[in-house]
Amino acid sequence: MEEDKGRVVLRAVIKLPPVTKKNSQRIVRNHRTGQMFPIPSKAYQHYEAAAGYFLHGKGKRLSGRYNVKTVFYMSNRQRVDLSNLIEAIHDVLVHYEILADDNYKIIASVDGSRVEVDRDHPRTEIEITEI
Repeated sequence: MEEDKGRVVLRAVIKLPPVTKKNSQRIVRNHRTGQMFPIPSKAYQHYEAAAGYFLHGKGKRLSGRYNVKTVFYMSNRQRVDLSNLIEAIHDVLVHYEILADDNYKIIASVDGSRVEVDRDHPRTEIEITEI
């Protein structure tokens, strides 16, 4: 059963090569407690910081139910995990307060999300629609 598509509440393009959070995670030690814990790669941290330029002024803190369609344009045909890319971009959207959270009550679906190749213009296209 296909749900009705609602109105588009946000369209954005992050003109950077897509990056996942999980590849090349680093393990660091909390100097106070001695506990080890993973943190995202430097590549992801740079991507998250740079993505803010393309999302500047779009903060809405959306808290309804939405379909978040993301099309990731990679610079080559290297194998990439779509679910890791989706997780990373959802975290970026929460970080920049576009979405209030990335749980299932807000991101109800990711219909239409996919990976494509554009050697000359790698990017992430985001379209958020109401459900």
